Amino acid sequence: MQKDLTLSPEANHDNAKKIFDNLDVSESTRKDYQYRVGLFVDYIRRNNFSRNSYLEYKRYLAGRNDVSTSTKNKFLIVAKIFLRELSRLGVMQSDITQNIKTFKENHKHKKEGLNEEEMQKLVSWLRELPSTPQNTRLRAIIALLTLNGLRQIEIVRLDFKDLDLVAKTAFVLGKGQDDREIVHLHPEAVKAVSEYLKVNKIADGALFVSISNGSRNHRLTTRGLRQIVQKSLKSLDIERCVHGFRHYFATALINSYKGDLLEVSRYTRHKSIQMLEVYNDNIKQKADLPRYYKVFESINFS
Repeated sequence: MQKDLTLSPEANHDNAKKIFDNLDVSESTRKDYQYRVGLFVDYIRRNNFSRNSYLEYKRYLAGRNDVSTSTKNKFLIVAKIFLRELSRLGVMQSDITQNIKTFKENHKHKKEGLNEEEMQKLVSWLRELPSTPQNTRLRAIIALLTLNGLRQIEIVRLDFKDLDLVAKTAFVLGKGQDDREIVHLHPEAVKAVSEYLKVNKIADGALFVSISNGSRNHRLTTRGLRQIVQKSLKSLDIERCVHGFRHYFATALINSYKGDLLEVSRYTRHKSIQMLEVYNDNIKQKADLPRYYKVFESINFS
């Protein structure tokens, strides 16, 4: 039988976080684990711990309507890693996560990326902004999102030394990578970044830093980046998430490269072309919609 895990709330959270200290993962992944395990610890506190706790936790997550299936899986997987580590360390005599599956996900995109009309609206607005430190930062970030399809984490990880604006390249630390890879920057992105560096007098350290009072000159976080970009989108009544820029980037390339996904992957840097196939399928389905509509054109309810 497993040893008792019903400690005080503070000890539970502290001890749970320490379980991840010796895992061979990146620091950002470790912090994510330490954040997400709190939900499982709170669940155990409320319901006591038993050999069925992991299955019951999955059922609890299944009943929540406020989070996506993808998010539910992230919480479930972190709980599994936590329990398996307890088993490995001898705190528990058995692994209670065995034979319990994660939630089935639909890997098709649930949100659309920015469309061409929205992109042109945004670009026109950005072009008219005065070249203040804040505005040049915004233009540089959106240029990297739009013209190079960089992920949010890749942008905030960039250092000044990673740039070679003469060669139009940047060394980017990608998602789940241990080493930086070279990315060829679009000329318009180079112009936007160059202006940002000049106006903000940046010649060392993190490329993008916060200019808010509470964290001034500290490296910008992904949360901070999202807040900056979302505020701009909202001001233009563009209802898209920040990841929508990467959708736009990939979709534009697939359209231009006539579905040559292998070539497109060189720029999007997907580990496999499976995700690009999702983009491609979506493009094909949209192109086929007029034919589908025409099949039922004789049926009119108004």
